[in-house]
Amino acid sequence: MLNVKSLKVAEDRLHCVDALLGKGSFADKVLKGGNVVNVITGEIYVADVAISGKYILMVGDCTSLIGEGTEVVDVSGKYVTPGFIDSHMHFESAMLTATEFSRLSLPTGTTCLIADPHEVGNVLGKTAIKAMAEECATLPHHVYLRVPALTPDCPGLETPGESLTSEDVQEMLEYPTVTGIGETQGVTCMRFVYEHKYDVVKDTIAATTYARDIGKKVDGNAAEIFGADLAAHIICGGTDISCHETTSKEECMEKLRYGVYVLMREGSTQSNMPECIRALTEEGLSSRRMLLATDDMLAEDIIKKGHMNDIVRRTIERGVNPVEAIQMVTINASTWHNLDKIGVLAPGKYADINIISGKLEDMNVTAVYLEGEKVAEDGKLVVELKPYTYPDAVKHTVKRGRVSADELKIPSAEKEVQANCVGLIVMQNLSEKYSVRLPVVDGFVTSVEDDLLPVAVIGRHGQPDIGKTFIKGFNIKNGAFAETVSHDTHNLIVIGTNYEDMAAAANRVIEMQGGVAIARGGEILGEMPLRICGLMTDELTGPQLVEKTIELHNIVREQLGCDVPAPFMHLAFLSLATSPKWKITDKGVVDVENYKIIPSIVPLR
Repeated sequence: MLNVKSLKVAEDRLHCVDALLGKGSFADKVLKGGNVVNVITGEIYVADVAISGKYILMVGDCTSLIGEGTEVVDVSGKYVTPGFIDSHMHFESAMLTATEFSRLSLPTGTTCLIADPHEVGNVLGKTAIKAMAEECATLPHHVYLRVPALTPDCPGLETPGESLTSEDVQEMLEYPTVTGIGETQGVTCMRFVYEHKYDVVKDTIAATTYARDIGKKVDGNAAEIFGADLAAHIICGGTDISCHETTSKEECMEKLRYGVYVLMREGSTQSNMPECIRALTEEGLSSRRMLLATDDMLAEDIIKKGHMNDIVRRTIERGVNPVEAIQMVTINASTWHNLDKIGVLAPGKYADINIISGKLEDMNVTAVYLEGEKVAEDGKLVVELKPYTYPDAVKHTVKRGRVSADELKIPSAEKEVQANCVGLIVMQNLSEKYSVRLPVVDGFVTSVEDDLLPVAVIGRHGQPDIGKTFIKGFNIKNGAFAETVSHDTHNLIVIGTNYEDMAAAANRVIEMQGGVAIARGGEILGEMPLRICGLMTDELTGPQLVEKTIELHNIVREQLGCDVPAPFMHLAFLSLATSPKWKITDKGVVDVENYKIIPSIVPLR
């Protein structure tokens, strides 16, 4: 006996068959005479698309399906594609709730999002993840979550607000909209985790095996690993995994040869697609397991440039055939994610459709249909998205008193020391390592280089720890800024030219219960509260957040003299302890490749 949901699907299918074979039914809507992009065969040809309810009836000559009540939309001269899929992203990186992010994203033609909530998971565990899953279930388009197998990803190297293990995975996989396990960062540095944290390997395998057994997917995270290390990482995830951390052609080729779905990342501060795509354009490898994803996208960039339509545009500019680039955000993605109702224009599929005007390679999306209904036109939503109210429990997560300037300094009884410092790499989440000789003045280590600035990661989950070192590459001339966006455990990170301004910025963030603050001369020049886990706002709309973010970026550039693009996002990644080479957490300087904390300073020999 069919349940209520299955019975409705059966009725919808029968109605479609009746419309196709003449039982007095017709199409609800026909998109007439467009240039259909067939991502199955790689062709472009003129055809109609007939729609009944939420489903595509057929693609071809649909004249016989037009009845008296059929809405006929002339799309001649325009291109008709499936809706686009972002195969890996984080709402937290945009600092927006899923609902507000979707207000910006849907009009660009992105009708499906695969989101990883491990950021809120590190802060507040299952409470925050469940809230986000429930919000996603209220949205009209296809929004799915991949839950963390582990928090923190580097036990012993960083401190989260909540710890999650394989024992928690079973419950989380049952939350609404959850389709699997997210990026398995805990086994990124495979060999060193194996040698130093064997229990993490065992627990990851336990979590991913359970997920596989119930038909869920698993995302990998294989940054800069090859050979046996890569093979072991793949097996930890259960053989068929993805990876969005591929940064070179050689990495991309080896992963494709192993059957990994390579999610070529092209976000606001991480641009890996141009290097990865060379595996296709130079070496001729098959693109069927090459996908596109943003990972971390600023709301400002979506408004200015677009979402997946812009990523497709950039991919075409790298020499990829337009249809092949579109396949990377449609059929390739739906195949990997096992979403058999989307990603292609074919009978029985959901009518998620983009209309593109002008040249195909310009990706100018002028209309978006979601399950047969027009949801956006000329870059504007034409439907309402209901707001979701997050529980108060997620808005009080900064458990820290005020800090003083001296607490942020590195004390030493020596006259001179060797400092282990972190180097910023612009447009990457990787970092460099530097050992620099520094003087000690009045009992504290002092930088004598304009481009070597003090940084601190202040524990905000109830722990007293403060990790301290220096950062090379930020080029700040005055003042400081602080934020509670600090991957992955999201303690409070602060950087500046002097400790007094660093303390002022950090203390303002603490007072706000999370967010971003900029200080100079002891005064707060700009701020933005992010009260949902210290990562997202429910007080600003997308455009309002963009306006505020632009204001803060301008302050950092014009009044602090910092020319690094997206400075808050770049700073946040300097504590990502799964990504080579050296990082800074609340525990201190992390040697990522050797899975250990190293001293910020060592005496000179």
